Amino acid sequence: MHTVVVVLIFMLAVIVSSFLARLAPVKLPLPIWQIAIGAGLSWAGFTVELQPELFFLLFIPPLLFLDGWRIPKGALFGNWKPVLMLAIGLVVFTVAGMGYFIYWLIPAVPLAVAFALAAILSPTDPVAVSAVTASSPLPPRLMHILEGESLLNDATGLVCFTFAVGAATTGVFSLQEASLSFLVVAGGGVLAGVAVTWAIGVFNRTLVRRTGEDAATQILITLLIPFAAYLVAEHFHVSGILAAAVAGIAMHYNELAGLPMAATRMQRTAVWDMVQSALNGAIFVLLGEQLPGILRQMDDVAAQAHLNVWELIGVLLVITLGLGVLRFAWVWVSLRLTVFRAKLVGRKLDMPSNRLIVLTATAGVRGAITLAGILTLPVIMPEGGPFPARDVVIFLAMGVILFSLCIASIALPIVARGVHVDIPHSDGNQELVARAATAQAAIRRLEELKVAPGNEVEVQRRAEATEHLLDVYRRRLQYGDPTGEDATSVRRMVEVERQLRLEAIRASREELYRLRRGGSINDETHNALLRELDLTEASLQERLLA
Repeated sequence: MHTVVVVLIFMLAVIVSSFLARLAPVKLPLPIWQIAIGAGLSWAGFTVELQPELFFLLFIPPLLFLDGWRIPKGALFGNWKPVLMLAIGLVVFTVAGMGYFIYWLIPAVPLAVAFALAAILSPTDPVAVSAVTASSPLPPRLMHILEGESLLNDATGLVCFTFAVGAATTGVFSLQEASLSFLVVAGGGVLAGVAVTWAIGVFNRTLVRRTGEDAATQILITLLIPFAAYLVAEHFHVSGILAAAVAGIAMHYNELAGLPMAATRMQRTAVWDMVQSALNGAIFVLLGEQLPGILRQMDDVAAQAHLNVWELIGVLLVITLGLGVLRFAWVWVSLRLTVFRAKLVGRKLDMPSNRLIVLTATAGVRGAITLAGILTLPVIMPEGGPFPARDVVIFLAMGVILFSLCIASIALPIVARGVHVDIPHSDGNQELVARAATAQAAIRRLEELKVAPGNEVEVQRRAEATEHLLDVYRRRLQYGDPTGEDATSVRRMVEVERQLRLEAIRASREELYRLRRGGSINDETHNALLRELDLTEASLQERLLA
């Protein structure tokens, strides 16, 4: 019963935080409100015993799966070089640089433990990155790179963290073994994610062909795929985190082999939006709930670190800023080398502005992976003694999460001010060609059905209905003809027509409600017609927002 109450309170906290973020005169990112509400719950006596393994299983796979599923694949693979430079190169650079830096700042923390802390601080969090950039739009390419980095750098950071913890507990470390293990763990995670998604997709399509498609069942299958990928990967001792993310990427291509019904897609989108909102919010509420307990231990933590409280807070701020400096240095040097290599082969390539590099550094926000990972530190060493400086590094990790969120929330709007942000549009020629091709396919199918055999009445009805639909698709083909009017004029005409259709749908819905209130139609008729209008409006609105 206690677990049920905890879940309900967390969901209520997520709802309250959403309204507060909209109603408050001071606009702060939603995670800040959720952390504050979580802290308030803790001070009011609400406590949760956090189990890191359960936290990883329930929260991380579905969120990473959804991020992998929804991230634009063309942008991800088109920017694979900068994504991998950040997801692998920057993580290793951060572990090495911050490990020695933390050991220099706090000698009471053993070097291996300092490396463990640096490793778990190295991954950025896609949830936090999306949250803090929601109110400060970034250039689309930069946003795609940040999303790709935060999607893939978790495996690198967690493997480094595992080896650092192993070195702290056993005193043994092998760079060759660590490198080989990283390749096995990362490669195995990728294979597990692809294999699970492919196998489930093939099996599901076979059953659907025999039994038909049920929307609720299909949605449930997509909800279970990330957990299946994660558990299969963990069973074979490879990266479950990477398996869940790659399963999301593979899900996009798996669906191209057998598209679900429109109703399934729409219902599934609503379900996944709800799951994402609930899990994202619960993570930050949980972080806030853990915060007061950590703050109450500040005196003990400072004593363990051989510092006073203010020195401990200063060290925390320096580590947070140090992560940003290392990130800035890595991006700057990487871009300089890219420009230099381009000049060697005779290509002209301009260096991006320093403001854009600062934006990249500032957006490196830490979140759920750091929180869950640091809490998996062992309490007892193999010989029976306590794990060295465990409370110190847990306090520092949680502090960096909070500081990085606050700094990004304040700095991003300032740094992003004046940066030109293009509104992404699909390629005009591609859109026109696609419109023409789909309209021609529809016309061909209708022409075939128009001459299909049948009795006289049936043929006449089908002919009349077909002529009406053919008129619609011929007009759509005229709009989508790449040889006709220019792309801008066509798009404007289509948008005007869409706006008019939306207004007509709204008027129809108002009349439908009036008829139901007056008792002219029953609930069944009202609900059936209302669903038709809602589906049509949703498809039009989705296109407007795309």
